[in-house]
Amino acid sequence: MPSKKPAAVMRDVAKLAGVSHQTVSRVLNEHPNVRQETRARVLEAMESLDYRRNLAARTLVTRQSHTLGIIGFETTLFGPASMLYGIEDAARTAGYLVSIATFRNLERRPVLEAVDRLRQHAVDGIIAIAPKHAVTDALTQAPAGLSCVAVGGAGGADGVPTVRVDNAGGAQLATRHLLYLGHRTVHHVAGPGDWPEAQERIAGWRDTLTAAGAEVPPILPQSWNAETGYVQGQALARDPAVTAIFCANDRIALGVLRALHEAGRKVPEEVSVVGFDDMPDSGYFLPPLTTVRQDFAELGRLSLALLLEHMAGPESPAHVVVTPELVVRASTAAPPKRRSRR
Repeated sequence: MPSKKPAAVMRDVAKLAGVSHQTVSRVLNEHPNVRQETRARVLEAMESLDYRRNLAARTLVTRQSHTLGIIGFETTLFGPASMLYGIEDAARTAGYLVSIATFRNLERRPVLEAVDRLRQHAVDGIIAIAPKHAVTDALTQAPAGLSCVAVGGAGGADGVPTVRVDNAGGAQLATRHLLYLGHRTVHHVAGPGDWPEAQERIAGWRDTLTAAGAEVPPILPQSWNAETGYVQGQALARDPAVTAIFCANDRIALGVLRALHEAGRKVPEEVSVVGFDDMPDSGYFLPPLTTVRQDFAELGRLSLALLLEHMAGPESPAHVVVTPELVVRASTAAPPKRRSRR
């Protein structure tokens, strides 16, 4: 059996390209003072030799691992999972390696343990999915010199830059859309009361109704799942006065749609339904769901840009808010009486 060919080292690349060891190093570190034809020759030699840089050695020299840490939590929820993917994709596109640490409980201690695990991998900075204040609070306790950015609905914390969606603004878009169609009021099926995202969506919905002089129906915050939508949808379906429902996310809306269907309430002929998130499947609900779209790719790009900015020279922490978009589909229409007058 032939012996395994030893891995190429920087000296081999320099010899094949006909340049010095220092020139190869400059190309690897993207130094601007390298002629284009020389850079191309070095890169061609690296590809020919299947050269892989020694990241450990590079870290010792530059004191940067070119690796970013991402903190997430174990969940099947579309929003947080999509945020994690968006951040990871943005980091890899920018040429960074990614190390991911997850935790189960949205509490301070597991977050700090995740920070410690990532520090052991010598990450240059950390981006954390922060759906609750405990996460951003924990990041304020991160070691000095370690740049951290929080992404999600928990909003700003002293010393921690944040990127989040304007959840209240998204709820206002949904509620205004339904009021504009002619509905007297809009019922809301809320997410869990201890999630800032759910609280902000409640506030946006309530403020819009109040500003319009419309009745504000009672709500019962529960969870993010379709079962919540189904159970609360059953109660709403029994009330003939209900003509418009804004759901805190698309999974809740899915449960509401089933409850209305089973009760014989037609959507949107009798009841209009709006969700939040714009899950990939939302356009294939029956009927296709009108919903508020969050741009998770943009969240990832902005969180990475904010982290790199903070790593370069942290000043006062910035707080970036991303504006959501209303996607109108076939689940909303004017209420029955308004249509009959046309």
